[in-house]
Amino acid sequence: MALLQMKAPVDYQVQLTAFENFLSDFKTSPQETITHALGNINIDEDDLSDEYDFMEEDDNAHQQRRRQRAQKQPPRHKYRDMLQQLADRKTTEVVVELDDLHAYEQDVNEGLKLVEWVEQNTKHYAEILSRAIDKLMPPPSDNLTFKDDVLDVLMANRVQRNQMLEGIADRESDPTILNDQYPAQLTRRYTLVFKPRTSTNDNPAKALSVRQVRGDHLGKLITIRGIATRVSDVKPIVQVSAYTCDRCGCEIFQPVTDKQYGPLTLCPSKDCEENQSKGQLYPSSRASKFMPFQEVKIQELAEQVPIGQIPRTLTVLCYGSLVRQVSPGDVVDMSGIFLPTPYTGFQAMRAGLLTDTYLEAHHIVQHKKAYEHMEIDPMMARRIAKFTQSGNQYEYLAKSIAPEIYGHLDVKKALLLLLVGGVTKEVGDGMRIRGDINICLMGDPGVAKSQLLKYISKVAPRGVYTSGRGSSGVGLTAAVMRDPVTDEMVLEGGALVLADNGICCIDEFDKMDDNDRTAIHEVMEQQTISISKAGISTTLNARTSILAAANPIYGRYNTRLSAVENINLPAALLSRFDIMFLLLDTPTRETDAQLAKHVAHVHMHSRHPDLGTADGIVFSPQEVRAYVAQARTFRPVVPQAVSEYMVKMYVRMRGAQRRAEKRMQHNNFGHTTPRTLLGVVRLAQALARLRFSNTVTQDDVDEALRLVEASKESLAADERSQSGRRALNASSKIYNLVKGLADGGACRADDGDDDEDEGEEGYGGVEMSLRMVKGRVIAKGFTENQWLAALEEYTELDVWQTAGNGTRLVFITSGNAEREGSQEL
Repeated sequence: MALLQMKAPVDYQVQLTAFENFLSDFKTSPQETITHALGNINIDEDDLSDEYDFMEEDDNAHQQRRRQRAQKQPPRHKYRDMLQQLADRKTTEVVVELDDLHAYEQDVNEGLKLVEWVEQNTKHYAEILSRAIDKLMPPPSDNLTFKDDVLDVLMANRVQRNQMLEGIADRESDPTILNDQYPAQLTRRYTLVFKPRTSTNDNPAKALSVRQVRGDHLGKLITIRGIATRVSDVKPIVQVSAYTCDRCGCEIFQPVTDKQYGPLTLCPSKDCEENQSKGQLYPSSRASKFMPFQEVKIQELAEQVPIGQIPRTLTVLCYGSLVRQVSPGDVVDMSGIFLPTPYTGFQAMRAGLLTDTYLEAHHIVQHKKAYEHMEIDPMMARRIAKFTQSGNQYEYLAKSIAPEIYGHLDVKKALLLLLVGGVTKEVGDGMRIRGDINICLMGDPGVAKSQLLKYISKVAPRGVYTSGRGSSGVGLTAAVMRDPVTDEMVLEGGALVLADNGICCIDEFDKMDDNDRTAIHEVMEQQTISISKAGISTTLNARTSILAAANPIYGRYNTRLSAVENINLPAALLSRFDIMFLLLDTPTRETDAQLAKHVAHVHMHSRHPDLGTADGIVFSPQEVRAYVAQARTFRPVVPQAVSEYMVKMYVRMRGAQRRAEKRMQHNNFGHTTPRTLLGVVRLAQALARLRFSNTVTQDDVDEALRLVEASKESLAADERSQSGRRALNASSKIYNLVKGLADGGACRADDGDDDEDEGEEGYGGVEMSLRMVKGRVIAKGFTENQWLAALEEYTELDVWQTAGNGTRLVFITSGNAEREGSQEL
């Protein structure tokens, strides 16, 4: 009884002809040009969770503008031009977009359903399309010369020999002659990949999580979303292994299609079989073909993990042009073929009949691109330029950071400067001065510290969020482990290495163990990690900004203890933070009512209320990231006049600290050190970058100093509330503000000499710039009438006097007694 023969479901020869027609005849009509122009959008744009909505590269308006521009482009033979560039060795990758193939099928209407078959059996159709490309490959535009690479000459000779053998086989009608041809993999100098279809209403394409991949996806083209946790080194993998016979001298080629293969030992050529010589084969690496290979481990995102489960991982293999496109910590959409692979070695003995699975990558989409790789839409660029010219971009951008969180405007300004960063400099002798800004937020529970950290870690292109209790020193820096591929000891970077050229957010900073906390001392200043363990001695780069959040030692700030006792962090660590904000939750009727209204509005409408900006302007996270990317292209320098001004301010700050320590009134939580001066320089450079300027001005320095003072404002307000005095009127508040400026050495007159600190006590007064003092008072929310009334009131009490034709304010220290008396009245 004869066995039943199963008829092939499709005619592969007909499909091969259809692919050849597609590659030679397809033109980019306006519709396909739109698809090509929108190549950077995410695949499941409508199915993202709320937490990752801002990671989309294009909104609806952006897509509409690109569609209008795409319709104006003339049609062209897209793939024919690509094959010509491939023949001229100008490119090494052939990207076949399934959207183009789908559009071509709708125009031709042959009913072959090529797109569906490609998505169902991708591995086989990659070979069919490769044959079509080999058949249609045009001759190169330029002939070979002596300047070409040796590989180019070898490839040309191999193609010529294959064509000669095809002609002989046709003439003699002997197909066995084709067995002597070079393998097709040896003559191909390109990587063929498929780009999956984009999501439409008719064909919604959703990126799967790792645990959603099932057995029915085997062999199909699928898209998986996850975060890359581990990326191996790029190493060559053999695609065609070549041997040379020591008897007949024949070259034997062995195509390798699996991860494991058995090398040939005996020559299978016709000469050795006829002579029965059984020649020995020797491998020839120079005649073999290797491809770049990289292994990537991707893990489920946090919101994709069900309750009570742990994240699952999947191995992704990248070949050819797809290597070096993913870094650890990147959130990516990986499109590829889901395939099984048997275990090998001792793993096969343990696994038995079990089989491992992997994804062969074909297309990679990065959700958050690095600043230098970010492309800014022209419409967005014009909007950025518009607000830059208005001069209010600093306020608008600061209010656009976490707008759902009420208040903390100065904290948001500092976080904006953290995103922008200063300028990193390398001195001639190799010493490196960091430009990244470090910020610590310490305060009572419930002041939204963790929410600010989460927001910054997601807006930054490279943001790593970690908790102090769940982080060890090895987890933050680097760990030595065994590579599962090569079985050798390798270093795996921790959170600080993953955040290289980004921001590392550390929550619950005070809960960390002291030994683990000392691991980041070197990172915060030198921005390197020195490792010497398991026979590995090296230095890793950790050019990252540290954003830490901590609680005081007893959970809440204890007003009976000093600030240093409440913070309970070592001075060596505190000095490495450029700004340290102390956020206290003090109950006040007006602030509490506004906060409650804000929170209620967010819960009712699922959006933030009006922030008080002109026309209700709030920048989206994508626009903030684009603005920061453009601002980081500037490298501001400090002019001589501004440098001298900073030197004077630093000397006065040190003098004010010395005098406060002498009076035993120093209840500050930060000492003025040389690192303070470097922090002011970095903040001033970030402010200049925000203005798209290459020069730091005196206003930038004043704003940087104001932010440093604002970080202590909540502590000063709490001390005033604990002093037992009744509420002060507007004039008394202005006086306290001006007195604080005088004690801190701010807003000094420009014409004071360098030895002013020594002469102040002799004069009994401090000269300050009236214009700068007025600007500080107005910036605190007081009106000009209140300022004029306070100026006149305390001038009559002889607490201060105006001098220099009304340009300077002389603060008389001996007038303190009159001020106290006026407050008692």
